[in-house]
Amino acid sequence: MTALNAPTRRVATAVALAAAAAISLSACSAGQITQTATQVAAVNGNYANQGDISLRNVHILYPDSEEYSLEPGGKAALAFTAVNNSEVKADRLTKITTEAAGSVTIAGEVGGRVIDPQTSLGAGVRAATVLDDPEDPTQLILVVLDDINEGVYPGLTVPITFSFERAGDIVVSVPVDAGPATERHESDKSGNADAKPLGSGGH
Repeated sequence: MTALNAPTRRVATAVALAAAAAISLSACSAGQITQTATQVAAVNGNYANQGDISLRNVHILYPDSEEYSLEPGGKAALAFTAVNNSEVKADRLTKITTEAAGSVTIAGEVGGRVIDPQTSLGAGVRAATVLDDPEDPTQLILVVLDDINEGVYPGLTVPITFSFERAGDIVVSVPVDAGPATERHESDKSGNADAKPLGSGGH
């Protein structure tokens, strides 16, 4: 078996950790990332490849605070990992655009969007609480969709364009998180939760 070289191992680790970051708040592992939590299939993000750039786990985060809302006019955070597969050339994320929002804000300095060879750029408000290893090559940024329109809600996807200096424009159909739990709606057909089962002594 041929061993992976060090840079390849670092990028693979970064992708796995970034995927786990988006579901870290719902984990029950007392602060530890379990093996199943790092599986890409557990996250409903989309992906795309172009040139040396691979976009992974791209999704709009379900609001987890009063600051964010999927209501028209609200704002929502975008999560993704952009991996630079080149071994020699850096690339830079220049902008992110979508017709699903009035504008897209990328926090931080422009220089912080440069992706060195065999490293990655990660976004997501929850990522910073997990990817805090100084040896990890993943850079972290915050990307927010401002003034979102009425077409952004769980169950749908919206097209978002990622523009890179070398790789060019990459359009991704981005799903919206369904949230940690779905509210149960009661009706007259749902039954009475307080009713006693037959044979329990009730009349």
